[in-house]
Amino acid sequence: MHRIAILGRPNVGKSTLFNRLVGRKLAIVDDTPGVTRDRKEAEATLGGLSVLLADTAGLEEAAPDTIPGRMRASSEAALKAADLAIFVIDARAGITPADRAFANWLRRSGLPVILVANKAEGRLGTQMAMEAYELGLGDPLPVSAEHGDGIGGLHDEIRDRLTDPGRAPRGEAERPLRIAIVGRPNAGKSTLVNTLLGEERMITGPEPGLTRDAVALEFRDAEGPVRIVDTAGMRKKARISHRLEQMSVAATLAALKEAEVVVLVLDALLGMDEQDLRIARLAEREGRAVVIALNKWDAVEDRAATRKALEDVLTASLAQSKGVAVVPISAATGRGVEKLMPTVREVYALWNRRVPTGELNRWFEAMKERHQPPLVEGKRIKLRYVTMPKARPPTLAVFGTRAELLPEDYRRYLVNSFREAFVMPGVPIRLNLRGTDNPYAEEDG
Repeated sequence: MHRIAILGRPNVGKSTLFNRLVGRKLAIVDDTPGVTRDRKEAEATLGGLSVLLADTAGLEEAAPDTIPGRMRASSEAALKAADLAIFVIDARAGITPADRAFANWLRRSGLPVILVANKAEGRLGTQMAMEAYELGLGDPLPVSAEHGDGIGGLHDEIRDRLTDPGRAPRGEAERPLRIAIVGRPNAGKSTLVNTLLGEERMITGPEPGLTRDAVALEFRDAEGPVRIVDTAGMRKKARISHRLEQMSVAATLAALKEAEVVVLVLDALLGMDEQDLRIARLAEREGRAVVIALNKWDAVEDRAATRKALEDVLTASLAQSKGVAVVPISAATGRGVEKLMPTVREVYALWNRRVPTGELNRWFEAMKERHQPPLVEGKRIKLRYVTMPKARPPTLAVFGTRAELLPEDYRRYLVNSFREAFVMPGVPIRLNLRGTDNPYAEEDG
């Protein structure tokens, strides 16, 4: 079970956040600093994960033999036992010297940290948000623990941080990279898995539909463990008449949602049809990185024409995943397969990439200068700044006056420019527009 420590100076709302995340009132909440003297722990389900959450005493400098000193020692012990830290600051009070000191301490710990700006139910203005970036802990996540605003986003961030394959709970094995191998029946998915594993693990043959279930297998490549799911081929709904095949398609969709990288196996002799595109769009909709394994490449006569036809279809139909990687292979002979896993790892790294806020806003200012936001109803849309609140997939949050009215062509301009500037081909990029200084004005509460 993953362990999460909630840390911060006294009276920033740690216990209120703890109670909100646990779903019941376990910690005493009061405006008096230092109410929480002992570390409290409770199990909770956050972002679909079972976690052990620790509410710690407020961090403050004090002699070790004093009560505040012992409170700090208890908080340090909680941090050492944790897989993830949530560092809480007070959005109304702004950044204090104590916040900066403890942020430095957290950075040195090497532990992943989520920076939470609590008490943001009024206004978390541009100045406060930009000031919080100085802490060097990434983008602040504005929440109101008291009212529940922004807690859903915190759940998502916790899930993203704890499901990183390179980060496993303390004492547990290294987490494998999760890959789903999908495609039409008889495209060569199971043959590809057997070639990757170097052994006959899947029943293969020319008859479509030999693989009925989504079968999970694990192996190691040069960089670490991999959990690979070979799925039943997805057919058009009109052809799914048998209950067993309906269950197979459901298993495919479930595997796609659980995967981090989706390998879409295409038959190079048949090209990409509407069903292949449907599978790719499902992966794109789920925000998954996609790599195309172009199988039976050894049997293709006009390779240049085949490759161009595929690229034309991808460019026209997968706008969010522009530049998706294509690896020509022969699963039966093994030719080209050695290039597949390195490509998967490269795409996975892009999918996980976070761009520092300063670098991101320098790019943003250059893009606005090159092509300023348009007039809408006679008024210029004023875009102020951009953050990257999450990766997996890369997600941009653009703040500004009436930003939500930004036309689709300007949104595409920003996404395409971002992809080009930071070299992120083949991964979906999300763009969220915040048209007010109040980060909760567009939420349902």
